[in-house]
Amino acid sequence: MSTSDDEREKKAALYEELRALEPNFVGEIFHGKLRVSPRPRPRHALATSALGGQIMPSFHLGKGGPGGWWILDEPELHLGYDVLVPDLAGWRRERMPGLPEEAYFSLAPDWICEVLSSSTAGEERVRKLPIYGREGVEHAWLVDPDARSLEVFRQAGGEWTMIAGFMGTESVRAAPFEELELSLGDLWEPDAPKDE
Repeated sequence: MSTSDDEREKKAALYEELRALEPNFVGEIFHGKLRVSPRPRPRHALATSALGGQIMPSFHLGKGGPGGWWILDEPELHLGYDVLVPDLAGWRRERMPGLPEEAYFSLAPDWICEVLSSSTAGEERVRKLPIYGREGVEHAWLVDPDARSLEVFRQAGGEWTMIAGFMGTESVRAAPFEELELSLGDLWEPDAPKDE
């Protein structure tokens, strides 16, 4: 049996473990290991939902914006022997005119967004970003709901360069969606009202 056959069998076995996970867990396979994490905290879910809600009308639907993108929540990506689930991902429709029939995507997206948590931030940066770079993903956003920040990266030749960083509640324009002014404040949990 060849090394590639061994790797395929190992991936198939890991994928079966991933599929058997309880629904309150998210499973990913990277660097030949199954990574299981609990469903995101509410702050994480709020940031993901609010960001997708801002981008989707203009870029996915073409309402008040250029359109031309598929924007999806938590797509399962099969990238070589790795199986990753970014919080948000986008494909230019010129590269992917239609959605696949399978329950996963083997074509790497053009943009990914990972919403960080204290338990996953290191793996997102150190393990997952290089895989996205290897597969040719051009743009990556890292959103940190605790720090209330957005880091914007561009990839060339497998190397990521941070091209912008934003914090707080400012309105921003960020590649590859510069046509849209995003409201960062909408991504965060509102400050608790102060007692008078």
